Order: sequence, then C-alpha cells, then structure tokens
Amino acid sequence: LIAKGAKVAGLDIHLLALLETQQICSADDRTFLPLEFDITDRAKVLALPALVIKHFGQIDGIINNAGIIQPFVRVNDLPFEAVEHVMNVNFFGCVAVTKAFLPYLLARPEAHIVNISSMGGFLPVPGQSIYGAAKAAVKLFSEGLYAELKETSVRVSVVFPGAIATNIVGNSGISVPGGTLQSSGMTALSATEAARIILAGMENNQFHVFVGSDSKFMDFLCRVAPEFATNFIRKKMKALLG
Repeated sequence: LIAKGAKVAGLDIHLLALLETQQICSADDRTFLPLEFDITDRAKVLALPALVIKHFGQIDGIINNAGIIQPFVRVNDLPFEAVEHVMNVNFFGCVAVTKAFLPYLLARPEAHIVNISSMGGFLPVPGQSIYGAAKAAVKLFSEGLYAELKETSVRVSVVFPGAIATNIVGNSGISVPGGTLQSSGMTALSATEAARIILAGMENNQFHVFVGSDSKFMDFLCRVAPEFATNFIRKKMKALLG
C-alpha cells in the first residue's frame, strides 16, 4: 500500500510487529502510523477514526485483517472462553472497526472496505469449527454490507485466503500437533503474493477475492459436491486434529 503511495494506519496488539512492518516498508510517521491496539476493546475502537483523521486528515479505506485460529481440538473439548475469544477477535472486532469507520467512509467521494474471511469461512475444517463459524459470519456480514452500500460511494470486498505463510499459529497463542500446518500437505502461498492479490481485488472492486489455488479449487468443490469436499478436507486435516 505504501509503495503505491498510500498512507497507512496499522493496528496490532503487538507494538513490535508494527515497528517491524514500519521498518520493512521504510516508512516514517508521514506514511505509517503504528497503533498498538486491541480490537476487542469496543470503546477504544470507536475512538480510532479521530486518531487517524488527526494524523492523516482523511480515511479512504479499511482492511479488516485481524484474525486468530482456535486450538486444534474438537468442539467438545473447546472451552467457552476460547470460543468467545475467537468470535470477539475475528467477527465482533471486524464489525466494530467497520461501524467505527463507516460514517467517515460514506462521506468520501470513493471508499472501500475489505474484510478478510477465510477458505474456512465456506469450508468446514475439523478442529477449527469455531474459527470457521466466525469467518463464515464475516462472509455473510460483508455480503450484506455490500448489498446495503451498493448505491453509495463505498465498495465492499470479502477475501477468502487459503493456506498463507504467516505466523497466525504463534500469534494465536496456540500450538499445532505435529509442529506445522505443512503436516496437512498444503502448500502455503507467500504473504507478499497474498497481499498483491488482495490489493488487486480491492482496486478492481471485486466482490469475492480468492487467494491461492487451494481457495479457488475448494470454493468450486464445495459448491459442486459439499459432502465430498467436507470429507476431503477432513482427511487432509486429520493429522492436525489428532
């Protein structure tokens, strides 16, 4: 985004990660504003637009990318605290940020909302049932928002990444049976390539943006043969669930 001339306010619960991003982008305070933030704190989220406007003067788009996965266990073994935490970050955080910024986006001549769902938002993954439910909620929320905003200047895209090489496992504070997600046999797309696809979708006002050949293939398979697709991914993920 910064390479394309944008000014970016980055939110992260980990300040060091923000500073690392700033360094990678060779950015200074004129182009990148690092904000250490917990998006589950609704009162603080509602105060965010004022902080960004004070620094940059305007807001033209948001990308709701914050997300965590759940421990790789069955629903029967997942405590309610973990269920609520995943929903608060992945769904309610997305809704809160969207609602906080939407009035300002509607005042712009052109604006965009990008919400990151997941391949798990349309494909049931055993051991990630609550994560999938949260991402499915993001999908439907985004599609409803798209319909509501169709006659306005605000565009909405919902993104479905497949396996991406990020540190989502470590950032979620969990461990994976067998050590890595690669034990499922999936090849992860680089984060850089994923970002390129997402930004291209944003620039082209795509409604659905599928990131990775796995996401595109499983979307097709889920629509053509949903039960087969469910059993296919169950076998793929069996080693991770234990």
